[in-house]
Amino acid sequence: MKILVKIYLYHLYFRFQWIIEKLLASKVIIRNQANTNQQLFAQYESVGGHLDYKEKMRNRESQVFSQNGEDGLLLYILSLIGISNKTFVEFGMETGRECNLANLAINFGWNGLFMDGSKKNIAGAKNYYKAINHREGNRVNIQHCFVTKENINESIEIFGVAGEIDVLSIDIDGNDYWLWQAIDCINPRVVIIEYNASFGPERSVSVEYDSTFSRYQKHKSGWYHGASLSAFTKLGKQKGYRLVCADSYGCNAFFVRSDIVKEPLKEVTAKEAFYPQPKRGKIAKLEQQFELISHLDFIDI
Repeated sequence: MKILVKIYLYHLYFRFQWIIEKLLASKVIIRNQANTNQQLFAQYESVGGHLDYKEKMRNRESQVFSQNGEDGLLLYILSLIGISNKTFVEFGMETGRECNLANLAINFGWNGLFMDGSKKNIAGAKNYYKAINHREGNRVNIQHCFVTKENINESIEIFGVAGEIDVLSIDIDGNDYWLWQAIDCINPRVVIIEYNASFGPERSVSVEYDSTFSRYQKHKSGWYHGASLSAFTKLGKQKGYRLVCADSYGCNAFFVRSDIVKEPLKEVTAKEAFYPQPKRGKIAKLEQQFELISHLDFIDI
């Protein structure tokens, strides 16, 4: 109960902080500083030659439209493995203003399919991307769909996407593991998927599949969702992918198809790539986070 109270107070605090940041524009300043650091590192990487692989990948992070540093990591990975057809699919993009693939659509002219289970989010996204779809040679398809493992392939194919694409992003805060496991109608070169850092770096588990999964209905903390990084790493290998990094905010893991992984990218273990979530860490230690939800149903992977 004490942890739940802390979670509630924490959300209030960060809501207040968000309002202050909007008023003072401090977030923009911090983001610009981080992006500048990333650009400098990319240009003068040899200066940091003593850094290990994890730190070098962390220094590739930058934020344009992503929630954290995913934009920079993705661009770096794509610059190494090359581009196939500039096509993406993203589930759970909310309004499309802050998501993993907005940067590719808006600034790089990619075509893609955005899907979300909220009609309100879809309405906001369609309004936001209206101008983009008027640009020559660029089309972003935005569709309302509550995706499940039963309908996922049909939902992708019905909107005209099949075969090889460059990037798949999955962030639905629920059945993420089961969706990736079920997808076989597309062959992404890169997969970005949100892992649940509260499950720890070594525990290999997923939430039990529920086609009507709702994160906060399952548990008031919102910490019962998705799967661990270790579970996703095992699934990735089964599907022909290698884990190459995770963002330093403990949210998204990056997998590259095995046949195109090349230096300086390298395969890493879940334990090597893992980052905890700093926000949750301010409320409870990592093991305490899992203990709070450990009585719920888990599937060992």
